[in-house]
Amino acid sequence: MRVEARGLTFEVRTGGPEGGDPVLLLHGFPQHGGEWDEVVPALHAAGLRTYAPDQRGYSPGARPAEVRAYRMPELVADAVALLDALGVEAAHVVGHDWGAAVAWRLAAHHPERVRTLTAVSVPHPAAMSYALGNDRRQQARSSYMLLFRQAGLAEKVLLAFDAAVLRRMLSAVGDAGRVARYAEPLRQPGALTGALNWYRAMSRADLAQTGPVAVPTTFVWSDKDVAIGRTAADACAGHVTGPYRFVVLPGVTHWIPDEAPAPLAEAILARVRGLA
Repeated sequence: MRVEARGLTFEVRTGGPEGGDPVLLLHGFPQHGGEWDEVVPALHAAGLRTYAPDQRGYSPGARPAEVRAYRMPELVADAVALLDALGVEAAHVVGHDWGAAVAWRLAAHHPERVRTLTAVSVPHPAAMSYALGNDRRQQARSSYMLLFRQAGLAEKVLLAFDAAVLRRMLSAVGDAGRVARYAEPLRQPGALTGALNWYRAMSRADLAQTGPVAVPTTFVWSDKDVAIGRTAADACAGHVTGPYRFVVLPGVTHWIPDEAPAPLAEAILARVRGLA
């Protein structure tokens, strides 16, 4: 379905029983709301109603040109406006990668809209900021962002030779068909630039400004994640004042919703049910 919010048009995947407790699912780079497709059947079976938007830059009707339009306050305001447009007062919020960063900020600054939080792969932004400033291994893990922040060059590198680099980056999500499912939409004019503008608008100061989270929270991290190391993951707990659970998925890479949908769904449901 298409949802109008803040003068933009967002593509939103919906599912589950009408009237079920709402779950807002926020995707990361370089994917879209379809990354939750293997996770949502278990949520629907548990009676939950899911909403998975293609976020700013990914929905063709929500792709402003200015880099400043992708700063974190704008991304969070989109999430709030989508909840308003959907008639959802408060949702269980789940976010992966950049979607996790938005979810953390949403929970910290709009706790009345978040019943529970399940953050996947990316820890609290202040924990990430700490690791970037103090852990050389995390600095090395995040060095790819230097390329992503270079307008024009990043698009050229990622899309060259039939998007070979982009496809290789996504190789762990599954077979060639699953890789193409994420890569092909980003080959459309302006799509990859919209997605990369999240990185270009980012600053460590912006990350550090996210406050503590008081809502019941689960952080799901995988020990084969090449982008997020243990320092950032362990620092996450210091920024949650409410009930908190840290779930480690051994042998899984960064692409948790694709690689480990069943244990991720279990972690989400445990948090939603208050069992974690």
